[in-house]
Amino acid sequence: MIKCTRCQSEELEGALFCSECGAQLVEMDSSAFMTATMSQSEFVSPGGQSDPIAEQMSPSSGKDKDIRVYLLVLDHEGKRIELEGRKEYSLGRIAEGQLILPDIDLSDYDAYSQGVSRLHASIKLLGSTVVVTDLASSNGTRVNGQKIGKYVDYPLSGGDTLALGKLQLKVIIEEK
Repeated sequence: MIKCTRCQSEELEGALFCSECGAQLVEMDSSAFMTATMSQSEFVSPGGQSDPIAEQMSPSSGKDKDIRVYLLVLDHEGKRIELEGRKEYSLGRIAEGQLILPDIDLSDYDAYSQGVSRLHASIKLLGSTVVVTDLASSNGTRVNGQKIGKYVDYPLSGGDTLALGKLQLKVIIEEK
């Protein structure tokens, strides 16, 4: 076990941030991290048929479409969170004394009781493609009920249900 120098909370060996106050526990070298992405060949279905995810992730010959992305918070009157103005957003919840804050704070949606981590996931807009990445969250990230791996970009489509812990968000993608 290692002890947080800020709040004295005990954390498991290998933890990068304190689970209580969010303080950085070890000095990190950014070259130690990499984002894994799937190549088009990894999306081929067992029967050799075309896979819609592969088609979505493959480079297009034409110009990417301009898109607008929203997240609808299910079970909270469909509260709409617009993702506009940036290409990448971190999703999570804010806690007192937290040093690194998420771009989109889900605290107002019972994020703590729903199992949302302080820095749970990120959403990236890559041209007309939208991907989600789990940021080593405690309770995992799911797309349409399927758990995704940590630090792996996973493509999203309009209508997908994104679950951060138990908090469910509906992905809406519209062409501008």
